[in-house]
Amino acid sequence: MGCCCDEDDGDIFRQLINSNFSSSSSSTATATATATTVISPMNSHFSALSSTDILRLIFQNLPIPDLARASCVCRLWNSVASQREMLTRAFVAPWKLNHVIGDPLSGSFWRDNSLAKFAISHRISRGDTVASLAVKYAVQVMDIKRLNNMISDHGIYSRERLLIPISNPDILISRTCFIELDVYAKREVAVLYPNDVPDTRTTYVSNRISSEESNKKVVDSLKRSMHVDNETAQYYWSVSNGDPRAAFAEFSADLNWVNVFMNYCLFLALCCQLPEPLNGEW
Repeated sequence: MGCCCDEDDGDIFRQLINSNFSSSSSSTATATATATTVISPMNSHFSALSSTDILRLIFQNLPIPDLARASCVCRLWNSVASQREMLTRAFVAPWKLNHVIGDPLSGSFWRDNSLAKFAISHRISRGDTVASLAVKYAVQVMDIKRLNNMISDHGIYSRERLLIPISNPDILISRTCFIELDVYAKREVAVLYPNDVPDTRTTYVSNRISSEESNKKVVDSLKRSMHVDNETAQYYWSVSNGDPRAAFAEFSADLNWVNVFMNYCLFLALCCQLPEPLNGEW
């Protein structure tokens, strides 16, 4: 979560201490004499800010935005602020959730725990319409369409479920949500299911592999199949929404385009090398 500064932690600490001293350099002689007898809070407790245990106690009370900022201070702070236990605690605290299950594909998922990050999974049944679901869940039709990446109301008939925005935060109290990448909505959301039990028969949740090791295996396989370098394989994997067949199909389409383009260029080059026509004829 967040970024990690390139500077050494010790350099950052020394810079903060020096800045604290420089701020008092313009004081009068009397103030300076007084300052020598008073221990600055920054100096007296600064060593505590390099203690992992103390940082953990402090960070566990921070909301998500402040936790994200803390992760950008230095490597030590980033290592503490990025711990899964720390992230989960900060994510569920405002809404009094019980649990968050699943690992997000993107670390930026934890940077936002607003109400828009959550959704209710509604399995579509006969007679359901976007308008009827909006009335049932007390939300706007446009909000449902926006969350599910729908252009028209007819998109409901090609799906097994819809994600419903949450209008009442009390719904989240003492619930369990599941982090999912919806293939239709094309976004990661924290999903609530009836009785907190996910539907295992669904096909709308992406089967995209989330672990780094598994991702590397897929990229290596694509690299061997495409006969390309690692960066090219990673690009086609990233644009395929986690589907290796889609990645290879995209690569094949690009390769065909390149072949057609090269043949066209070759044709133009040959035409430029032909002799001049005699009497208007070749």
